[in-house]
Amino acid sequence: MNISSILRPRTIVAVALALIMSSVAYGFAASNSIGDTNAGDGDGDISGYTVLATDVAYGLNATNPDKLDTVTFTLTPDNAGVTPSLVKVQLLSGGDWYTASNGGTGDVWTIGDPTALDVAVSTVTTLRIVARD
Repeated sequence: MNISSILRPRTIVAVALALIMSSVAYGFAASNSIGDTNAGDGDGDISGYTVLATDVAYGLNATNPDKLDTVTFTLTPDNAGVTPSLVKVQLLSGGDWYTASNGGTGDVWTIGDPTALDVAVSTVTTLRIVARD
């Protein structure tokens, strides 16, 4: 291979095109970023949000107190985080997930409102709360 074959216009254009394409690919890859968010799942200390056991209230059915109508709890973001946009609650290990609502604002969340949960109190074995912003 001699110098004249390297300096041919076709070779120079190919090298320039390769440099441009690699710069563009690097630019797109470098722009991938994820902002700070909160999320939490588990029992005990939950990273991202805090639920205090003293802030959990179980609402029994007025007609049949063997049935659970609502569960209300306070869910506060850690480290000046944001209020979650989605909160799910599980009352039975491996059971159904219920979507909680805070009425659009605040840290107090409820499941079973306005439609009663109609869950037998005797079947409630856990309180698992999963939240994300």
